[in-house]
Amino acid sequence: MDAKEVKSTISNLEKSVDETTILKLLNILNDEVVPTEKLLRETKVGVVVNKYRSHDNKEISSLVKKMIRSWRDAVQNEKNSKKKSTASSPVSTPASSGSAASTTVPNADKSGSGPAANGKTFTGPRNAKSDGVNTTLYDNPTRNASVGALYSSLAVERDDSPQHIITIASEIESEVFKSEYSKVNDAYRNKLRSFTMNLRNKKNPELRERVLSRQIGAAQFIKMTPNDMAPEALKKEIEKLHKQNLFDAQGATEKRAVTDRFTCGKCKHKKVSYYQMQTRSADEPLTTFCTCENCGNRWKFS
Repeated sequence: MDAKEVKSTISNLEKSVDETTILKLLNILNDEVVPTEKLLRETKVGVVVNKYRSHDNKEISSLVKKMIRSWRDAVQNEKNSKKKSTASSPVSTPASSGSAASTTVPNADKSGSGPAANGKTFTGPRNAKSDGVNTTLYDNPTRNASVGALYSSLAVERDDSPQHIITIASEIESEVFKSEYSKVNDAYRNKLRSFTMNLRNKKNPELRERVLSRQIGAAQFIKMTPNDMAPEALKKEIEKLHKQNLFDAQGATEKRAVTDRFTCGKCKHKKVSYYQMQTRSADEPLTTFCTCENCGNRWKFS
């Protein structure tokens, strides 16, 4: 996850009020952010995430504490490594061989998903550059960047051929572009941002599999909501919360009784529904709320 993607994610996080969405975005940051001192300083992601340290939801607060502790340790290890490298002779680092982990596959399978035709297995993080794939398909740099972002998201933990992945990525981008009246606007950017975030989620390999195997076509995929794209476990949790909220809402509904003991002050009708609540201190009488069933007039008394 680069600095631009991190900033986009934390921007969505700050706007979110739903606990399920907050937890989802925090998990994405936890899984995707490779913490370095430079990245944390540039994006200030640690400052934003730390605000949720004392959140009422224990799952959110415990995840944040774990993330902050992990990032702090990673930065400290980075500093220690720099000190050691300056005190000794220069040595090659794993980062310098990062692009070698995923190389271009000249004889890539162009027919569909699955490993490349020559049996190549990709072992490192993949992106268009490391796979030697050209994403400059249009004159518009934003569209090309979008194709590249989709490629990186689709390639997470996959061995599919580069040619197949770039084909799917370009199909999705093209459908989004057409859906926004062939314009690169805010709606286009927001849609692509949402799709790349959902596709790159390591906890949702089913979505990548269904898209790359064409179980979900590009035209169908761009019409899916974040809930449609969510992992099955999260969908079940959301459904469970929805049912519980519905049950709680129904449970809180006041039970009304209909009587002829009260007379409506407006229409003088005697068919009146009412319920009672304790609105003041316990030693005070209950407050009675009345509704005329004839004209809808409402009043209350103690």
